[in-house]
Amino acid sequence: MIDTASAELKQLAIDYWDQALAYSPTTATYLGDRRFDHLLEDRSDESRRAHRSAVGAFRSRTEAVDASELEGEDSITRTALIDQTFRDEAEIDADLEAWSLDPSSGPQAIALDLEALQPVRTPDEGAVMVARWRAMGPWFDQHIDRLRSAAQEGRISVRSPAERTLAQLEGILAQADDDLPLLAPVKEDRPEWPPAAREEFDSALRDAVRDVVRPALERFRDTIRDEILPIARPDGQPGLLHVPDGEPAYESLVRFHTSLSLDPEAIHRIGLEEVARIDDELRALGGAVVGTTDLAAIQERLRSDPALRFTTGDEIRHLAEASLATAQAAVPEWFGLQPIADCVVVPMSSHEEEHSTIAYYRQPATDGSRPGQYMINLSQPTTRPRYEAEVLAFHESVPGHHLQLAISQELTDLPDFRRHAGVTAFAEGWGLYTERLSDEMGLYSGDLDRIGILSFDGWRACRLVVDTGMHALGWTRQQSIDFMLAHTALAPNNIANEVDRYITWPGQALAYKLGQLEILRLRERAKERLGDAFDIRTFHDDVLGHGVVSLPTLAAILEERIREQAGAVSPSR
Repeated sequence: MIDTASAELKQLAIDYWDQALAYSPTTATYLGDRRFDHLLEDRSDESRRAHRSAVGAFRSRTEAVDASELEGEDSITRTALIDQTFRDEAEIDADLEAWSLDPSSGPQAIALDLEALQPVRTPDEGAVMVARWRAMGPWFDQHIDRLRSAAQEGRISVRSPAERTLAQLEGILAQADDDLPLLAPVKEDRPEWPPAAREEFDSALRDAVRDVVRPALERFRDTIRDEILPIARPDGQPGLLHVPDGEPAYESLVRFHTSLSLDPEAIHRIGLEEVARIDDELRALGGAVVGTTDLAAIQERLRSDPALRFTTGDEIRHLAEASLATAQAAVPEWFGLQPIADCVVVPMSSHEEEHSTIAYYRQPATDGSRPGQYMINLSQPTTRPRYEAEVLAFHESVPGHHLQLAISQELTDLPDFRRHAGVTAFAEGWGLYTERLSDEMGLYSGDLDRIGILSFDGWRACRLVVDTGMHALGWTRQQSIDFMLAHTALAPNNIANEVDRYITWPGQALAYKLGQLEILRLRERAKERLGDAFDIRTFHDDVLGHGVVSLPTLAAILEERIREQAGAVSPSR
């Protein structure tokens, strides 16, 4: 019998996370929880309504737990669970999956990524994979039905992302079955399996891809080509304000991703101020590195000089590995908390690299089957600037996302949802914060690589302007591309990919800069209050030692820690 507020809250957190993973079985697989490997998401109206009702019930039950009886991490858990249920409702209500076509994270991308996340070690796990592959038929059909229903309501994808998704599907379907990642498991040696079990698995998986997955992908492609593209919104109307009920949906998504109560116009202004500040920094550094303080000339030199580009994918990979090794060696001086899980560099699969961003991080599997992975895009190496390589590695791997997310996973005294559920502004704010931190740590090779810091910081500042510009202020896709061309050194193909990402994932791009600014504000406050007693290792451990929390919750945690430390020492002035 539960007889304390703490015990009641602990059970609520367990039940909430089980419900969340049952609703998103591919997320469970991604995290290394193998209970749902045979399933795919059910996004029927009935399922969504039931999940939203369950989320609301969890919030009501959590709010009923007496906060006065909680202390320490339990108090944080209560606040975090209430925050998480509000965020869940915002995502459910926005329902982007119903109509937004996305080459990076649409169902076609999820389907082909699953094999890399779902190791097959036993015949039973093989049977589970076959069941999931066969479930892709009705899963894609549900996506098709939802596209059609949403279109009848006026919720329709923008043309450019739809065209890119169609091109991606055409590329997938042009491959032979044996070349698809979905059949990679049949190429693995399994000497420990009985021959009959191996033969049965191989045959069943091939049948599933031939008879179920390929026809489903064809139906999905045909629907996009024949039904959605002819009525797709023009690129001149990419924002949610052009979708029925899009404006309140965008405001909800802004809160979901940033955890802050800022309206889009205020965020837009912050972005413009940050862009102007970073432009000035780039002019100053550009004078030393490329011999001019003219912003346009600096941008042109950075984009056009072949000497500043890679020539092969192997060069990209080798520098990524070297940057990761350099950062890992420096970590102990700056962090007390360090993850057990390793981080490795992994090239993206061919099906995703053409339409993906330049890199991303994939956190370790909790069952130990997969380390943290710094996923890098090796396509079109001559468009990849050398000066971005180090800052990119530090953001995505160490001291960026790997330290943050792997440490969070290993905080086993915390409820699972606090270890794994993402608050975008905390996660991405930390990644951006570490780009300049890495300069403090002495990780960059020279001033040219520091140009990459400013280009990336300007890129994230541009996101505040462009995301709000499109979704709240009526900007066009080309207007957004032109703004980013004027204020970053990113290659044009990367900028086009990025803008399409902001179109298909409204609000997410706001999290980076707003999170970074808040972490920097909190660090300055701690230094001001503690004086010479401020310790950067302690600050970093306090930021990373409580799981992935909202920015207001992080501020409350750090304020309490400042009070504790200030009471123990007399800060010098």
